[in-house]
Amino acid sequence: MPSAARATSAPQNHERAKAAPRAPSADFPYESRYVEVLGSKMHYVEEGEGRTVLFVHGNPTSSYLWRNIIPHLSGQARCIAVDLIGMGKSDHPDIGYSYDDHSRYLAGFIEAMGIGDDLTLVVHDWGSMLGLRWASENSESVRAVAFMEAMIRPLSFADLPGPLKIMMRLMRTRFFNWLLVGVANMFLRVMLQDLTYEKLSPAVLAHYRSAHPTIKSRRAVRQFPIEVPFDGHPAQNYGYVTGYIDWLAHTDVPKLLLYGDDGVAIKADEVQWCRDELSNLDVVDLGHGKHFLQETHPTQIGSELSNWYAKL
Repeated sequence: MPSAARATSAPQNHERAKAAPRAPSADFPYESRYVEVLGSKMHYVEEGEGRTVLFVHGNPTSSYLWRNIIPHLSGQARCIAVDLIGMGKSDHPDIGYSYDDHSRYLAGFIEAMGIGDDLTLVVHDWGSMLGLRWASENSESVRAVAFMEAMIRPLSFADLPGPLKIMMRLMRTRFFNWLLVGVANMFLRVMLQDLTYEKLSPAVLAHYRSAHPTIKSRRAVRQFPIEVPFDGHPAQNYGYVTGYIDWLAHTDVPKLLLYGDDGVAIKADEVQWCRDELSNLDVVDLGHGKHFLQETHPTQIGSELSNWYAKL
């Protein structure tokens, strides 16, 4: 990785003023569209024209996560928000939903849509593990990357707060994964709200939960916590993650980091690492925020993305 001296020569690396959060709308005023990928249909929404900005969500959300952010960019770019395979309104094929499976489907989606050139990625949670991996493997096609609550350093159980650490350990075992994520639906019934700073409205919760009404429909949701590399395991996934982190630390493509003060994946140490190691970086402190920042600060995130994108 580059030295701190190299990083301090980055052209942009600063904080912007914090803004008070505004209650996000629950409306999702977008036409549903579908494209066939590897024999299954993947759902997406699209607004605007021009160069493409691809929004990639994580677990247990969908393209709905970006509903109040897209309007801020749709006057400048072709904004596409995809539902990962097995998530949202995308099909639920009979696959293992491994990291490799999701990577194949996301790459297939980008190819099928014809957007794999001069592409800007906006990623969150598992969307970062998928989007940044694709970016590192297709670096000549990447225009810029924006990320929030992303895996930009390898995770360790030691870094998690007590209750979340216990929950994650349990969800990585076969029986408790089935019981907690499949039967009890903990991601959508408990963790989605617990990891959001503001209280989510019943309409917002209902929309997210509607995508996974049965145990069978939660297969992708169940597999994600098993696939996340903690303390080097699973080893193959750890290799993919460290690979794209190395790319992120060495590439000069423009980058935008947005973070909250109570994040799970990006805390004070990760913010400092980004400042020290990433070139051509803008940093935005959103103020109060947990993991699902888009549900607390959609207006500020959208505005910051728009301002940043206008300078690319």
